[in-house]
Amino acid sequence: MTTPPRFAGAVSLDSLARRPATAAVPASNGAASNGGDAGSPTSVIDVTEASFQADVLERSMTVPVVIDLWAEWCGPCKQLSPILERVAAEGAGSWVLAKIDVDANPRLATALGVQGIPAVKAIWQGGIVGEFTGAVPEAEVRGWISELVAATGAADGAPPAEAGPPPVDPAFAAASAAFESGDYAAAEAGYKAILANTPADPMAIGALAGVRLFSRAEHLDADAARAAAVALPDDIDAQLAAADVEMLEGNLDRAFALLVAVVARTSGADRDRVRLQLLSLFDAAGPDDPSVAKARAALSRALF
Repeated sequence: MTTPPRFAGAVSLDSLARRPATAAVPASNGAASNGGDAGSPTSVIDVTEASFQADVLERSMTVPVVIDLWAEWCGPCKQLSPILERVAAEGAGSWVLAKIDVDANPRLATALGVQGIPAVKAIWQGGIVGEFTGAVPEAEVRGWISELVAATGAADGAPPAEAGPPPVDPAFAAASAAFESGDYAAAEAGYKAILANTPADPMAIGALAGVRLFSRAEHLDADAARAAAVALPDDIDAQLAAADVEMLEGNLDRAFALLVAVVARTSGADRDRVRLQLLSLFDAAGPDDPSVAKARAALSRALF
């Protein structure tokens, strides 16, 4: 592992600035917020294109803002976001976590140069001073945030150094790179190797499930898959494909409900096959997703 370099020059976000500033948008999607205007301490806020000026650029003039770019369908996002939210709450306003849903705000994601998610960017005095992509362990996230807060607090108005990404296990980095390049076989092999050494690693479990989901469903026609599931209710392959496309589009409740219903009306090998794929979708969503808890309860009722 390498130590992240100190903060250096900032990348300007002048192209995203606009006037007049719009009002802040209250936090949602489970994000905890302390409220307040653009100058007040806030732990976690949801940000949109309309509120970016006030909630990120203007706020970053007085306190570091860390942007978490995520999507509902992104399994690694569901591993990283709770860590960021927890550390932000503990920070008591020393920095702000700004959550941006890339599906709802695609122009912001493009303007911020997002090439993969989860993407995290540190903003200080209107510029990007550090960033990393991908889910990383909590200890590394905490170290990165601590360095950001220390560097910006001591900057005295000068641009801080750019933060390097938190150190990541090389095995995770290789598997993640394979996934982002579309080499799903290599990514799956990489995450399976990690789990051979640490079977309970939640990040590797979620990432492996996500790789398998994309490998199965990336090239499916969503409308055709849904139509086939309706036309062929007893076709297990059709039901599994429809659940996968719902999952990829962020419709977790629909994906889970579809497979729970199949479990309830099948038995034997068919039931086991559907149940195992549903459990894999739970892993891809992440254990903290509220949809997972609800679907697990429904699955238990269907089984017993």
